Amino acid sequence: MKEIIFALIAGLIFGLGLVVGGMTDPMKVLAFLDVFGIWDPSLAFVMAGGIIVTFMGYYLQLNRGKLVIVEHCHIPTKTALDSKLISGAAMFGIGWGLVGICPGPAFTTLYTVPEQGIVFVIAMIIGMTVYDKVIAR
Repeated sequence: MKEIIFALIAGLIFGLGLVVGGMTDPMKVLAFLDVFGIWDPSLAFVMAGGIIVTFMGYYLQLNRGKLVIVEHCHIPTKTALDSKLISGAAMFGIGWGLVGICPGPAFTTLYTVPEQGIVFVIAMIIGMTVYDKVIAR
């Protein structure tokens, strides 16, 4: 139960950070991706903040030896670049660049930009289902 509560708290902090940082505004995201037009570099600070916090968390966890809040920590072990990773990253980037919606904050667009959000979330769920049922097997 403790793990669920801390996961909920972490998810709420993450979601709030996405909203405050502007990651839920498709126009702000598209302006960030428009490096040859009217570029808005502000989301780079959101990403840098996320990278710094993640780095510190991994550093502390790997050097501490014992977990403080939960019993298990799932740290990725795979480090090789393969075709699935590269093609998945490319599809992610193309989708993000086309509509300005990142899958992380996509569900917030159901409230902030409902007409765009519903189409994106449905398409995202269909894509994940197709991958799970067809490609992954």
